[in-house]
Amino acid sequence: MRASGRRRRRGLSSTRYRRGLGGTAIAAVVMAALTASQAPGVGLGGDGGGRSGTAGDHTPGDDSYETELPPLESPHPPGGSAPGGSGDESGLPATVLAAYKKAAKSLASRTPGCGLRWELLAGIGKVESGQARGGAVDKDGTTLRPILGPVLNGAGFADIKDTDGGKWDGDTTHDRAVGPMQFIPSTWSSWGADGNGDGRKDPNNVYDAALAAGKYLCADGRDLSAKADLDRAILSYNNSSAYLRTVLAWYEYYRKGTHTVPDNDSPLLPTVPGLGESGGGPAKGSPERGGKDASRHKPGKGSDHNAGSRPGGGRPGGDRPGGGGHDKPTPAPTTPHAIERAGAKDFSAVAGESFATRPAVRAETSRGKPVKGVKVRFEIHGSTEAAFAGGARSATVTTGANGVATAPALSAGSRTGSFTITATAPGKDLGTVGFHAKVTAPQADKVVRTSEVALEAVKGGAFLVPVEVKATRKGKPVANTTLTAALADTEKGPFFKDAKGDPLRKPVTVRTDANGIAKLPPLFADDQPGTYTLTLTAEGGVTLAVQLTIKG
Repeated sequence: MRASGRRRRRGLSSTRYRRGLGGTAIAAVVMAALTASQAPGVGLGGDGGGRSGTAGDHTPGDDSYETELPPLESPHPPGGSAPGGSGDESGLPATVLAAYKKAAKSLASRTPGCGLRWELLAGIGKVESGQARGGAVDKDGTTLRPILGPVLNGAGFADIKDTDGGKWDGDTTHDRAVGPMQFIPSTWSSWGADGNGDGRKDPNNVYDAALAAGKYLCADGRDLSAKADLDRAILSYNNSSAYLRTVLAWYEYYRKGTHTVPDNDSPLLPTVPGLGESGGGPAKGSPERGGKDASRHKPGKGSDHNAGSRPGGGRPGGDRPGGGGHDKPTPAPTTPHAIERAGAKDFSAVAGESFATRPAVRAETSRGKPVKGVKVRFEIHGSTEAAFAGGARSATVTTGANGVATAPALSAGSRTGSFTITATAPGKDLGTVGFHAKVTAPQADKVVRTSEVALEAVKGGAFLVPVEVKATRKGKPVANTTLTAALADTEKGPFFKDAKGDPLRKPVTVRTDANGIAKLPPLFADDQPGTYTLTLTAEGGVTLAVQLTIKG
């Protein structure tokens, strides 16, 4: 947060608070500050007030978060008439604000009795990640750089063994809180949501994270318009009275007025001090930059925090227990985060042949980088005879250096119809990619006469040599395909006969037999000598022009 244009609270700097150190004195100071700001409805709430049940079960642990309180002044957007306004503090990045409002609107229809306001999500988002580092998100709402909490290895924080195979936090040994709303991976697996409608649930996406946080807060039938339920909801997110007071302060502050500010299109600044990330230097205002004290809360024994099932057990902590300094840059994750489709979704082949193209997927990290060596299993589902080599209905392929795994050669079989192919990573929760495939009947690519004898008739007579043709595809007979025979001249010349024996010059159809052979009905000649054309067209469009001659 910017230091300029801000009035410090009486007796209270912007420094984050340390747990377990003078808790009573701190509570008194915080309470005095909140009273001075006249934030309505802000109460202490009790430690250990986390709600029991699905959203409130806790396992002992430690955690850190932003404890800076809002300015004393009521917020006024830039250009407002009131003096001493705090437009910089009340401004919310456009995409982040949109995500909060969309989540609240969605939950208003899903859980109308909850009464969740988007300002509560904004208060939590402020405390958890500084509004996704000041809106450092892409056009879809995904953070430009990962926001990771400290490693939950028991060294001053909760000891939470890896629950996601490093899918979200890049750590295969212990968990870390992830994303703008700081979800522990195990909690995300239960509460994750798709807030932007892209078919994925990603804690790094502010739309997904905001909706998931809203669901979490509304759990157990809470009515957030009731003070007791509101307190319990916030405490279920982080079981700390100091956390409760801080969130409530920002909640009330945002309810008094906010305005939209542009997203931060740079992944470097603003960086919330101490927030775990990959790369980047010290944040503006951090001790390393010579700015105001921006140290984050340090956990210690006797803490009133719990980390476990709640979303953010293990908030990012720049100052490690027992020592100062910011987190070391987090290396780019190399564990697979998901498998995505690489290429076409729909495939088609002719019965008896092989598919020209094959399904393929790409294994990626949470940043979209390819991952080599991931085993991908392709499976065929359906009643067609399609199969991989040797008639197998499944096959496992390992991704290459480009992260891509391509299914083996796939034969269509002789039966027509549709089927699906799924791709999964055995033993890993990387999602399922589906493909649609269709086997169609073969269509002739060539039609020829079976005889080279000229087709001739005398006036008023019959053509003595029948018109017989063969349909083939790639040199092989095409059985049971339809051929349409049409006379070019429908007023005179050759004709067929209808059931009554009358002349018929309309098109007629025939079908090929098992050998691809089709024979036309007998042709007759009228009394008009000349050369005429009969055109045969097979399914698929291939044609054959046959010359008919009537002699005088």
